[in-house]
Amino acid sequence: MTKSNNTHSLLIGYVLWLFGFLGAHRFYYGRKVSGLIYLFSGGIFGIGWLIDLFLMPSLDRRADAHYSPGKFDYTLAWILQTFFGVFGLHRFYLGRWKSGLLYLFTGGVFGVGWLIDFWQMNEMVDEANRKT
Repeated sequence: MTKSNNTHSLLIGYVLWLFGFLGAHRFYYGRKVSGLIYLFSGGIFGIGWLIDLFLMPSLDRRADAHYSPGKFDYTLAWILQTFFGVFGLHRFYLGRWKSGLLYLFTGGVFGVGWLIDFWQMNEMVDEANRKT
């Protein structure tokens, strides 16, 4: 019997899809390059965004297969990063206390680090899960 890795939430993916013209759902599922393309093209002028409505289950399965489950929840890390990232809460959550304190006192290193963390969030959680 195989264990299913449910690292990412399909429901959250669909909620983020509503902001798909910004590439939010693509970043959440670890599709960074297409996330950037969506961000700069308005979801490829809305056409790619609409097609993704039907591709969401596939994006979710691929993320579940690619990233390691474990102690740290991907969705919670993304929520902390998105809404409280300038305070470093996602970094505290992942056990990165030094950089969390740095973010806390510098506003996510003046906002730049906070933006960069959108690019690397899945890898940070994956790394933390592999260590535990």
